[in-house]
Amino acid sequence: QCQLSGLWRNEQGSLMEIAVLSDNGDFQGQYLTRVTLSGGCARISPLKGAQQQLGEGGWPTFAFTVRWDKFSNATTAFVGQCFVDADGKEMLATMWLLREAVGCLEEDWKATR
Repeated sequence: QCQLSGLWRNEQGSLMEIAVLSDNGDFQGQYLTRVTLSGGCARISPLKGAQQQLGEGGWPTFAFTVRWDKFSNATTAFVGQCFVDADGKEMLATMWLLREAVGCLEEDWKATR
């Protein structure tokens, strides 16, 4: 069974810490990205999310958002699933969408990555 709470590191060296999950699957944590849109100095940013209640499989799905705090005008939504590989290592498989603020509706086309 995969446990979502704890400290995670991705391929780019970013760090995410998820606090203990509540009984209903809600969680909070923090994210320190090594990749920024502005090229500026990243700061720890808050995250909030929810994990689907575990069924018999033990491979929970989850979603969370990160509000990039004090260095970006963007928000990112992540969705994914937690797995354990053949060697017993826990891994998160995720996809994300980043929304950056733009100045007008005509620039909306370039706001989501």
